[in-house]
Amino acid sequence: MDREKEDITKKMQYILNMRAVLNKNALFSDGTKYYRNPTEPEPGEKVKISFRTQKNNVDSVYLVSGDKRYKMKVYKTQKGFDYYGTRITMPAQVFRYYFEIHYGWITCYYNDHGVSTEIHERENFEIYPGYHTPEWAKGAVMYQIFVDRFCNGDQDNDVESGEYSYIGAHTERVADWSKTPAAMGVREFYGGDLKGIMDKLDYLEDLGVEVLYLNPVFVSPSNHKYDCQDYDYVDPHYGRILNDGGGLLNENDHDNSHAQKYIRRVTDKKNLEAGNEYFAELVEELHKRGMKIILDGVFNHCGSFNKWMDRERIYEGQEGYAPGAYVSADSPYRSFFDFRDENGWPYNTSYDGWWTHDTLPKLNYEGSRQLYDYILEVARKWVSPPYNVDGWRLDVAADLGHTNEFNHKFWKDFRKAVKEANPEALILAEHYGNPEGWLQGDEWDSVMNYDAFMEPVTWFLTGMEKHSNEYREDLYGNSDAFINAMKNHMRSLHMSALHTAMNELSNHDHSRFLTRTNRTVGRISYMSPQEAERNVDYAVMREAIAIQMTWPGAPTVYYGDEAGVCGFTDPDNRRTYPWGRENKELLLFYKKMIAIHKKYKILRTGSLKFLWNDYQGLCYGRFSHTEQIIVVINNLEEGRETLLEIWGAGITRLEESVLTVLIRSSRDGITEKEETITAKAGAVRLYMPPKSVTILYHKDIL
Repeated sequence: MDREKEDITKKMQYILNMRAVLNKNALFSDGTKYYRNPTEPEPGEKVKISFRTQKNNVDSVYLVSGDKRYKMKVYKTQKGFDYYGTRITMPAQVFRYYFEIHYGWITCYYNDHGVSTEIHERENFEIYPGYHTPEWAKGAVMYQIFVDRFCNGDQDNDVESGEYSYIGAHTERVADWSKTPAAMGVREFYGGDLKGIMDKLDYLEDLGVEVLYLNPVFVSPSNHKYDCQDYDYVDPHYGRILNDGGGLLNENDHDNSHAQKYIRRVTDKKNLEAGNEYFAELVEELHKRGMKIILDGVFNHCGSFNKWMDRERIYEGQEGYAPGAYVSADSPYRSFFDFRDENGWPYNTSYDGWWTHDTLPKLNYEGSRQLYDYILEVARKWVSPPYNVDGWRLDVAADLGHTNEFNHKFWKDFRKAVKEANPEALILAEHYGNPEGWLQGDEWDSVMNYDAFMEPVTWFLTGMEKHSNEYREDLYGNSDAFINAMKNHMRSLHMSALHTAMNELSNHDHSRFLTRTNRTVGRISYMSPQEAERNVDYAVMREAIAIQMTWPGAPTVYYGDEAGVCGFTDPDNRRTYPWGRENKELLLFYKKMIAIHKKYKILRTGSLKFLWNDYQGLCYGRFSHTEQIIVVINNLEEGRETLLEIWGAGITRLEESVLTVLIRSSRDGITEKEETITAKAGAVRLYMPPKSVTILYHKDIL
């Protein structure tokens, strides 16, 4: 009996010893090409899957998928790590798997969330057969332009004051480019246009931009143009106006059927075709420079000005245009909308509006195959010659249709139409919440990355909600919350979608990130625009930029962020680009960080691992088997010195490693001083200045 107790005690001690010596931080795998090859396999294709452990640290590793177990073998030992591998044949369905690691009598598991002692199927790795996203979009540096506010290149096409009436008031041509938008500024026009973008291509190229994403450019009465009037043509106010003339509205006249100047500008085919031709010239010039362009597709709803509806009677009686559904019960477009009053014509106001807005008629796809096919043709048209656009950003994509089932059917057909016309076109959706249902490889390529980028970065660095609607002390500097949010939401994207996801700090729907750094809750409706500029913190902004340019995905700069533009949420976030008044230091930092992002390819497709975190502190690595970039954030008001174990990113612990400081930013500014730091046993002792980011680089000499 004593011998039995002694044996049990020895076994327990052995188990405890094994727990102590197992190097869990060395365990690693993900969906990058370093651990899955090919990363985007077809059904029936052989896929090599790899797993990393510390050298001679475990007894065995298995890849487990359902009831199948694949024993993995060591195929490479490098820098103190063993790399296990096995091959699977890709099935026709989603392949889900995790790793089972044995050491002595102990078993643990590794999945998309990391090391665990229990199996959680929700966190398994996934491979979607035939899921391909364009290579050019993976990690591409994008630049979002709200066209009316970027640059006025052609004043002859500017919207005139009183040209037409929109939501109860006349349009206003803003003479002062530096004026901040009014609280109800939807009918203010600053004159930005495609010529302005063409004029600034040298600037964008020098900044390092690879892809332009334009907010809507099609004919529309608003400055934001999310209420499309004609999907077939670029708005002449953005393009060229060859046939001009006609009167403006009288001061008290809001009947747009009298807006003769506007009617001529937006219905005359010479103007419309000239705008399309100029747009094609812009795309051609972009492509000559090696740049690409994405258009904003608003297909859930149109606008009340739309030629299919014609509530404003812009097209009524115009040659070449059929009557709109608002005007006549016999309109060929009647089925495009859902009318509740079947006896309401002429001028039937009973149509369904998106979120009840009568200026945004919801498109009735279920009731009209003609509409369905028309929009698919629009999708094909703009990605085909002579326009050759490189992709679509889809506005409120999950809202299209009246049921979830129909929504998925439409986007499947949309993808087929777009990819048949241009196989390398990107399909990227605006979406809040879990997008997994649309990211199966047969609908969207990826999403605007709110959940797995904008929100966690904002909460961590500023404590602010992305609209500046709320401040949360519990999330400010909370690196545990940041890491958990990132892990949970990144998993929903998987690698193909993650590397093409649009990582923004700001955009046209949310407050400017620089404004969030002042941690002021506010909106332009009850606060002055100056409050959005007061006490902003450029050091924190630079920390955010460094994360943006080193995080998996496509870093997307909202025009003017690089120049120091501030603003609360819509419409204050749509201020004009401050040409000649840029914040030079911030602009320089953007250029340097974009250059770093473009130079080091592991920032596009490399693995990610969290290496250290603390209150207001974070360290992570982006890496391959031979290269490592280490990013260290200290968001405290005080400096601190910390010993950082960075070997988990693949830096050897067997000998010293010399890392180069690529750039350092702190409260005192930007430092590019040539400097090296030596890692001993895979760790570095680093002083982190107040409000700082330090980026280190190491490459093995094999």
